[in-house]
Amino acid sequence: MQYFSSSFRLGILGGGQLGKMLLYETRKWDVNTKVLDPSADAPCRISCNEFVQGDLLDYQTVVDFGQGLDLLTIEIENVNIEALKTLKNQGVKVFPEPEALEIIRNKSKQKDFYLEKGIPTAAHQNFSSKDALLETQLSFPCVWKSAEFGYDGKGVSVLHSAEDLKALPGTPCLIEEKVAFKKELAVIVARNERGEMTTYPVVGMDFHPTANQVEYVVCPAVIDPKIADEARQIAVKVAENLQITGLLAVELFLDQNDRILVNEVAPRPHNSGHYSIEASYTNQFEQHLRAILGLPLGNTDSKAIGIMVNLVGAEGYEGPVLYENIEQVMKLEGVTVHIYGKSQTRPFRKMGHVTVVDQARESAYEKAKKVKETLIVKSNG
Repeated sequence: MQYFSSSFRLGILGGGQLGKMLLYETRKWDVNTKVLDPSADAPCRISCNEFVQGDLLDYQTVVDFGQGLDLLTIEIENVNIEALKTLKNQGVKVFPEPEALEIIRNKSKQKDFYLEKGIPTAAHQNFSSKDALLETQLSFPCVWKSAEFGYDGKGVSVLHSAEDLKALPGTPCLIEEKVAFKKELAVIVARNERGEMTTYPVVGMDFHPTANQVEYVVCPAVIDPKIADEARQIAVKVAENLQITGLLAVELFLDQNDRILVNEVAPRPHNSGHYSIEASYTNQFEQHLRAILGLPLGNTDSKAIGIMVNLVGAEGYEGPVLYENIEQVMKLEGVTVHIYGKSQTRPFRKMGHVTVVDQARESAYEKAKKVKETLIVKSNG
């Protein structure tokens, strides 16, 4: 197989923490890697074979980067899709496929796709501009989403009245029905080029009340097994219809009537799968490589209860990062700390995560709560 030869070259668009964790696995198999990122101090820089600093959205930069690669993948959706199509036409394998990425990256297209394919999702309206939005009679509360370039809770706002419209940017957007949900769930699907698929267990996600950002991911989710089965089936349907190669993280709402609705998806390793590094037989990053390289898909079962705690910059701090009380957390049994290598912190910036593994759910929760209370991401500036 060519990817186990010294001549094989894998390119990664994006050099953040997801790429860094993916590189742990490429190092394990000695895969030659090349990374493109706009930041000179991107976390990936120390781990790849070759690092290129450049704009992920610039057509020529991405085309030039792809020359001589055998396969190109992503760790972030905000890349130049036309460049990916050009590279694919030149013979470079591009996973996820540019056609799928084009749908996913634009939330309006993504929502229209769900309706077209009969995939359950919240009702929505698309708007080309803020002026068009202001001319429409809306029902409040509702959810505003920027069509493109949203991430980590940015580009999403809950609107409670017409007054809230004033602060919104003028970008293309959608308005979505605000779902009265009792749980937010996620399922990661792995699919290879042959169409073989497997899913990870359904996880439950607890969000910060104001930052719209995941605080805890719990595997497995505490839900009825029938609901878990349905969630996995819906996630598989999304991946099948997208014809995607690699990982697809499917975020879901479980509403008050136990209906499952697709919120949005990410075509790459995802925050909801970080628990798998310690808690699963095959972690999500190895699984992504297996899928894009056409290798047998790995066992997605969990070895233990897994809870992931996001480490984000504390409010009121910005500058050179300091991890306060990290030693106390490291004393806890079954706790593993991951630091992403970002030198500067700011409020709610993802700086790392902690995984708690335990055979008992109650003690896993206790440790996760202690981690959240103890390990604070501050600045020493």
